[in-house]
Amino acid sequence: MVDPTSDLGEDIDESNAPACATCGEKIVQSPTHRVVTWIEDSQVQDRHFCSDECKAAYDE
Repeated sequence: MVDPTSDLGEDIDESNAPACATCGEKIVQSPTHRVVTWIEDSQVQDRHFCSDECKAAYDE
């Protein structure tokens, strides 16, 4: 898993990149990358989105 706090411009191999929770696209050095985090059962959970549009579509 990719560290969600890593620098945006950091070189990330596509095989290690997170996938968008809506469309499944790998997210590699994308300025529109969005991450939603929450706590569930005392553990940090996260969900990655490639754009605001995919995030909005997931929330519907």
